[in-house]
Amino acid sequence: MEIRYAGGPTAVLELGGVRLLTDPTFDGPGEYPIGARALTKTRGPAFGADEVEPVDAVLLSHDQHPDNLDRAGRAYLSTVPLVLSTGSAVARVGEPVRALPNWTSVDVGPVRVTGVPAQHGPDGTEHLVGEVTGFVLSGDGLPTVYVSGDNASLDVVRAVAERVGEVDVALLFMGGARTPLVDGYLTLTSEDGVSAARLLGARHVVPLHFEHWAHFTQGRESVMKAFASFGDGLRLLAPGERVEV
Repeated sequence: MEIRYAGGPTAVLELGGVRLLTDPTFDGPGEYPIGARALTKTRGPAFGADEVEPVDAVLLSHDQHPDNLDRAGRAYLSTVPLVLSTGSAVARVGEPVRALPNWTSVDVGPVRVTGVPAQHGPDGTEHLVGEVTGFVLSGDGLPTVYVSGDNASLDVVRAVAERVGEVDVALLFMGGARTPLVDGYLTLTSEDGVSAARLLGARHVVPLHFEHWAHFTQGRESVMKAFASFGDGLRLLAPGERVEV
C-alpha cells in the first residue's frame, strides 16, 4: 500500500492497483464559514487537485464541514467516477456521491470498501455535528486498512475492531479538535489515537487531520510524544510525502 499525504484529512491511497482519495480539501489558508461561525485554516495542501492523478473513488467521511470538504474539494468531486459517503451527503451533494451505510460494502476493483461507524463528538451530539462515516478497506492478498474519519469515540473503534478484527494499517484522524459548539473533543486526541491503535491491533498508524486548522488542540509534537512507544509502526508523514506501508 502507498500513501501520499496532502495535508489535513486529504491523502491519496494506492492499494491493489486502486487509487482512492480521502476527504478532499484543496483550498488555501483563510477563514471558512460554517453557520454563524468560521473555521480557520492555517496552511494549504502540499499539492492541489490538478496534481492528483485520476482516482477510482473518493472516501468522504462527511460533507458538512469545510475542513473535510472545502470549495475546491467540492468541485473536485464532479471529476471522479464515485464518491462513497453518508446518506446525508447524498442528499446535499448529489451525484456522484453514493451512500455506504454502516457494515455494507462495495467493490472498487479488487478492493472491498466497507462503511463503518464514526461519531464526531461526545455521546448525544450527532444532532449538532451531523452524520459521519469511516471505512475499512480489504481484499484478497491485500492489507486491511481502517480509515477512521472524524471519530472521537473509542467505543466506536472497539465496535469496529470486534467486527473486523485486527488491521494492518490505521489511518486515524486525530488532533483533538474542539469548537464552542460542543463540550468535548470532536476527533481523537493523540493519547486516544494510541488506544485506538491498540484496540485495532494495528501494525502501522498513519495520522491524518491533526494539523493545519486552528481548532485542533494537539498537533505533530503531541502525536510523536504519545506514540513514542509505538516505534516504527508510526508513519508520521510530512505534507507531500509519499510512503509505502
